[in-house]
Amino acid sequence: MASKLPFEGDYLLLKPEEACVLDLIRLLFSSKLDDRKFVECPEELRFTEFRRRWILFISVALQMAFLASKRSLCKIGSMVETWLNLLSFNGGFIRLLFNFLKGSVRLPERSSAKFTSVVGSLDWRMKLDKNIRPEDTKYKGSLSVMASKLSYENPNLVETAVTDYWDMDFLGFYRCWNEYQQRDSTRAIMLRDTNSEPNLIVVAFRGTEPFNADQWITDVDISWYEIPKVGKIHGGFMKALGLQKDVGWPKEIDLTSSDTQHKFAYYTIREELKQILQQNESAKFIVTGHSLGGGLAILFAAVLTLHDEVWLLDRLEGVYTFAQPRVGDKQFGEFMKDKLTKYDVKYVRYVYGNDIVPRIPYDDEALLFKHFGPCVFFNSLYQGQI
Repeated sequence: MASKLPFEGDYLLLKPEEACVLDLIRLLFSSKLDDRKFVECPEELRFTEFRRRWILFISVALQMAFLASKRSLCKIGSMVETWLNLLSFNGGFIRLLFNFLKGSVRLPERSSAKFTSVVGSLDWRMKLDKNIRPEDTKYKGSLSVMASKLSYENPNLVETAVTDYWDMDFLGFYRCWNEYQQRDSTRAIMLRDTNSEPNLIVVAFRGTEPFNADQWITDVDISWYEIPKVGKIHGGFMKALGLQKDVGWPKEIDLTSSDTQHKFAYYTIREELKQILQQNESAKFIVTGHSLGGGLAILFAAVLTLHDEVWLLDRLEGVYTFAQPRVGDKQFGEFMKDKLTKYDVKYVRYVYGNDIVPRIPYDDEALLFKHFGPCVFFNSLYQGQI
């Protein structure tokens, strides 16, 4: 039986936790999706083309695999991070070997301001480019990419980098709840650039961590909801941003209620922005993110428009995303282009030539997901073009 749905439009919901291998294989041979217990959709929805059923098969199979390997991935990720930080804490492999022989190995602490994630260990750059000043046209994009990278780190490292290296104000580190996964799997950071005039608030959503199964499930979940007059939107990303079960996107939820024990990304960050921006009438804010974080960044702006948050939208300077996957269909793209133009919000997607993430979900007749807006494309020689 279908559960109560948050929107009046069409929908397709995948529930891998209810799937078995045999039922998954049957999906390939029947266009009646509602016969499958792990698929929730209107009775009249049919996937007559085999390619569309094959894509559903792949999506559910991958989610089942990530669910089954969640603990193993977590343990592997922890070991990889520990080893990489063991090397950095001791000055490299040779010094680690000497320290081991002397019995003076420095053990890394995960909460330390020197402990880096796998992403941070692959790119140790922490300081901003001093040659790019706040008045430069490239400044906001440059600041956005560094904030997106920094969002993968632990709170102490983030605060140290923002205050000591960037000479900015650290405003918050957010662990936010995904009601559908029943986990606080969404992360974001907020900082204030006092070097810019007017001051600039930066919200950066964390992308997909290499060994985080919940975030990979969000990425490969091609469930979607259709919002009337808006379009079809990726269900996994909406859930990560704070979609409420049964009611969708109510404009307000009681964040202080004893029944609301968790922080939801959209609502928590929206209220924080209102409080901070009220303290400075001229301040603006930008939203950014890498990979999954990029999808959350543009959807954050989208939900602001759904709620007619005119005051905040007038203060939104831009949305800058890096390796952002597709988040909606053509109608959604047209809706967003109209709203971003109305509120004079700059939206830029940065894409590296060989990166597969911006190419998913696939742009074809089977899924109908589409990118929109300007794209800065970098080839394998890191030469950019719009």
